[in-house]
Amino acid sequence: MLTGPRDDAGLVRDDTRDDVEPNERFLPSPVDAGQKRLPIDMDYVQRVMVELLTIPSPSGRTDHVMQLIGGELRDLGLEFEVTRRGALIAELPSGAPGADRTVVVHADTIGCMVSQLKDNGRLAIVPVGTHSARFAEGARVTVFSDDVSGDYWHTGTILPIKASGHRFGDEVDEQGVGWDHVEVRVDEVVHDRADLERRGIQVGDFVAIDAQPVITASGFVNSRHLDDKAGIAAALGAFKAIVDHGVEVPVTAHLLVTIAEEVGLGASHGLDADVAELVSIDTSVVAPGQASSEQCVNIAMQDSTGPFDYHLTRHLIDLCRVHEVPHRRDVYKYYRSDAASALEAGANTRAALVGFGIDGSHGNERTHLDGIRSTAELIALYLQTDLTFRSWDRRPTGDLSDFPSLAVQPADGEQAR
Repeated sequence: MLTGPRDDAGLVRDDTRDDVEPNERFLPSPVDAGQKRLPIDMDYVQRVMVELLTIPSPSGRTDHVMQLIGGELRDLGLEFEVTRRGALIAELPSGAPGADRTVVVHADTIGCMVSQLKDNGRLAIVPVGTHSARFAEGARVTVFSDDVSGDYWHTGTILPIKASGHRFGDEVDEQGVGWDHVEVRVDEVVHDRADLERRGIQVGDFVAIDAQPVITASGFVNSRHLDDKAGIAAALGAFKAIVDHGVEVPVTAHLLVTIAEEVGLGASHGLDADVAELVSIDTSVVAPGQASSEQCVNIAMQDSTGPFDYHLTRHLIDLCRVHEVPHRRDVYKYYRSDAASALEAGANTRAALVGFGIDGSHGNERTHLDGIRSTAELIALYLQTDLTFRSWDRRPTGDLSDFPSLAVQPADGEQAR
């Protein structure tokens, strides 16, 4: 336990020392040094979000949606490149050389894949990404075949195997929940496996769950796949605010759009060697026992992979507090994001996670425009700040005597236990 008198910064003060004032080089970068809470063009954010939602992009089939994202970046005047695997990296340059930062979002969504052409003319499916068949029941879907020369896509519906109450009675409610208990009814005249094959449908074809977005007059956004297409829209809104207001950022910022987050790969590639900070924008869990809200930005302190970077996370919280951005802190038990895959791949970077609150995640999702706006406002503020520790974080390694953590985790008074 920390004991003893504290100075104005809240640090334990050692009165036996002459240099009781905290060393400036050990203090986090200021969050009140001229940064502005920029207005977010929500008409732009809504348009981009809805357009993203109308383009199917289950993990493994994301090329189309990346064309749209690239077009938006081109319109903002941001240079970008695409990796061999299909991730996209855009740059908002600064005049400062060396270490940079990355904001990461993901364009892939949950979906399904055909696992069997059934003798009754329907399709057995398996999930792409982690989601329950409970929320897939009744969903409208699009089945994409490989042969794009003809009618390569077909609509359909995911139904329980026993779907008719007039036929099965109480058995409709008694059947199990799971992917073995559902099938896709294709909107074609098909009665058996051969009919499906004649229409070009094969095992391994992608089945995309239709988003069906609706924005209500009260500002709620109802749709599948808000994870993470609302996050992409928020990120683009933040970068647009910086560009529109001619803000010169102190640190070069990249926007990394990944394509396999839902299957655990995420930001495992696409980060450059100079990245010192990574902030992932993704959904926040709105559910009983959670602190997150649909109407603000939520800052994750920990997810299933462990705590996020102590200093960067509190830097983001301070930005919200000083600039009055509505926010909450939360902890997520069953969650991982692009940040986890980046760290597991060996990225030497601080990492944090922020997001808009989602009710019914990986199912019939809902968020609010206020939460998307607050997320974009925080990112726009963050892009205006220096690295969390301006001097230390510009190099990948340094001397222990220069390690700045004692500024916010004072060792004076602590005892080994």
